[in-house]
Amino acid sequence: MPVWLSVSTSAITTLNRWTFRVTVWLMAVVVPVMLYEVVARYLFNAPTVWGMELAVLIFGPYFLLGGPHLLHLKGHVTLDVARQRMSAQWQRRMDLLNFPVIIVFCGILLYFSVPAAWSSWSYRETSFSAWNPPIWPTKVAVPLALALMLLQALAEYMRIVFRDPGSPDADTDDSGAAPGAPC
Repeated sequence: MPVWLSVSTSAITTLNRWTFRVTVWLMAVVVPVMLYEVVARYLFNAPTVWGMELAVLIFGPYFLLGGPHLLHLKGHVTLDVARQRMSAQWQRRMDLLNFPVIIVFCGILLYFSVPAAWSSWSYRETSFSAWNPPIWPTKVAVPLALALMLLQALAEYMRIVFRDPGSPDADTDDSGAAPGAPC
């Protein structure tokens, strides 16, 4: 792989790794909020108007922004049973088909989500519920996550394209770690 491309793919992966590490902390908000909501609702028969909505608004970006790093870790749902039976060469061929599909899919979703997020942001959209929190940050997270996913899919595709399938390091990423190993 050319040096500039190697640096670019590593930078994309590092960006997504740090985004993931920051995003994980959103669960430190969601879990106590849900615990409070359950206790208030079932112990004191006094549900909040904000608990469930806040959890949903935070869980969306958490889920979306964690996806690109999960793609790098090969943590998304796959047909492992079928894949395990394939040779390394066939697995590579499947990846060479799979990543362009992911890239096109992300591109299409990005094309349609940017105007919706822009509109939501420019109008400072709220939920119109009894609590009425702003929902534009959650909507802005959608195209951001899609852009990061598209970049990570491009990086993974380049790693596969430039990897010699017969080399002993064919099953490691640029850092030398196994594909599923924590970074």
